[in-house]
Amino acid sequence: METKLALLLLLAPFIGFLINVFAGKKLSGNLPGILGTVAVATSFAVTLSFFLQVSSSKEPVMIDLFEWMQLKNFKVNIAFQLDQLSLLWLMFVTGIGTLIHMYSISYMHDDENVHKFFAYLNLFVFFMITLVMGSNLLIMFIGWEGVGLCSYLLIGFWYKNHDYNDAAKKAFIMNRIGDLGFLIGIFILGYLFHSLDYTDIRTAIESGKHIDPTWASIAALCLFIGACGKSAQIPLYTWLPDAMAGPTPVSALIHAATMVTAGIFMITRLNYLFDLAPEVQNIIAIVGAVTSLIAASIGLVQNDIKKVLAYSTVSQLGLMFLALGLGAYQIAVFHVITHAFFKACLFLGSGSVIHAMHGEQDMRYMGGLRKVMKVTFITFLISTLAISGLPPFSGFFSKDEILMTAFHHNKPLWVIGSVASIMTAFYMFRLLYLTFYKDFRGTEEQKKHLHESPGLITFPLIVLATLALVGGAISLPGNSWLNEYLAPVIAKQSEHHHMGTTEYMLMGVAIIGAFIGIGLAYAKYIKQSSVPGQDSEITGFAKVLYNKFYVDEIYTALIVKPIYALGSFFKNVTEAAISGLIFGLGKLANVLGTEGKTLQNGSIGFYLFAFVLGICSIIVYIFLAK
Repeated sequence: METKLALLLLLAPFIGFLINVFAGKKLSGNLPGILGTVAVATSFAVTLSFFLQVSSSKEPVMIDLFEWMQLKNFKVNIAFQLDQLSLLWLMFVTGIGTLIHMYSISYMHDDENVHKFFAYLNLFVFFMITLVMGSNLLIMFIGWEGVGLCSYLLIGFWYKNHDYNDAAKKAFIMNRIGDLGFLIGIFILGYLFHSLDYTDIRTAIESGKHIDPTWASIAALCLFIGACGKSAQIPLYTWLPDAMAGPTPVSALIHAATMVTAGIFMITRLNYLFDLAPEVQNIIAIVGAVTSLIAASIGLVQNDIKKVLAYSTVSQLGLMFLALGLGAYQIAVFHVITHAFFKACLFLGSGSVIHAMHGEQDMRYMGGLRKVMKVTFITFLISTLAISGLPPFSGFFSKDEILMTAFHHNKPLWVIGSVASIMTAFYMFRLLYLTFYKDFRGTEEQKKHLHESPGLITFPLIVLATLALVGGAISLPGNSWLNEYLAPVIAKQSEHHHMGTTEYMLMGVAIIGAFIGIGLAYAKYIKQSSVPGQDSEITGFAKVLYNKFYVDEIYTALIVKPIYALGSFFKNVTEAAISGLIFGLGKLANVLGTEGKTLQNGSIGFYLFAFVLGICSIIVYIFLAK
């Protein structure tokens, strides 16, 4: 029975994908969307049943289907591992995925390729489930590559826009760079442990088996490079802000519930391996902290509502990697969950705004929307308070745990994380004030058509805003259900913070920091009624931030153009060589033909002489061969 349910959990979205791909065009109205939503909702229902079972029994559900490959003493099975970590991930992947599918029924209603959209969306969830459910690294790699493919298909879904195609290609190519590191890491682990099964690797490590620490560190570093690609960390982060090119539900799915969480999942799943490599953990913590700060600083001056949210995702992911690097795996998972709630709500809320603005995404032409979009505004406000780190909202608890851990382990990283958090509060309230407060700054035509979004859009917003409000309850200071729940899958338990004077002081500093960011945004955009100027008016360091530190331009100059030049050189050389060969053979044939035809002179005596000479040559050859 468990096997059948696990297959239903995995295959329900894939069946939805197949139906929409091959028959979706024939389905009328909202049927493609309803079918896609039901498929993911089915996976959520099965996940919930497994979640309750494992929560009660404390034992994981292991399902071994069949042997995939056997090479001497190396074997890989098609098998699933439904333990505390995978089920927790599946809960928000399928749960939030269902809400995003529901939202998309209304949001994508008028699109000519709506059936294709839901097919790709279902396929995305299917591959993410595969990534999370697998019991070994090869199955994870299938899901890992699958979500990369789906991100390419969905980011470039509106393929008639050339810029969107470029964004899709950028995401695909940058992830291939990280995936090469991930694949090398998998090969090294196969060499070290003669297995890619999570249980085998953990058993070998915990049994005290001698493992070359250098190779273990190299493997961990390679895996982290893969995580940098999927979860958008320096230097492979630039694809994620461009991923907003896809329809808004896609942005919500990528940024909140699926692809970008894969790197955190992988490192948490292999926590026992990363504990063997403290140097790599230090690198992870530093990269995470720096990514958080840089992305937050870029978000300060962006004017596209989805770009602000995109850079906030990169920044929040940086905080999660900071926690991972400090060995606080449960805390990183905690922030993944709360971030999934408020970031999905924020992206879907931005989609509601864009829907009302008929495609406008520039906040400079918004304003005053809270008067006509009350549900969207309230849900957006709740999620903004959550990401800004104010109590009692969920983001406060998870972000505070990360900063508290950083303070106890590495104070410079705590400073970086705290500054990034203050910036987060500023740019998020900047977004809120520019979008929902003061007077409307768009056209009169846009103003006439402003309206609250329909129920299929606002219902997911309400559910997600509620979770963003109360979600922190799963891991309260001194009473963490989440830490206890994840204990079986975390080899080395992180230190529990006993709430003393220092901890309360740190909480106070975090809250004051959030209020400083909010206060600065209020003074500038409410009291002074400031509105960002046109691009040409941006000067100084603000221009550097607005242009994202010119990282894309640097990559283009140092990597893209040289590769193009090298490719062009080899193309010309190859074309010249091939051309020379082909035309040379032609000229040779022509010369031989011209000279050869002179032998055909009509002289019978000459022909007889050539015949005799040929016969003699054959006789001599046969004689010599013997």
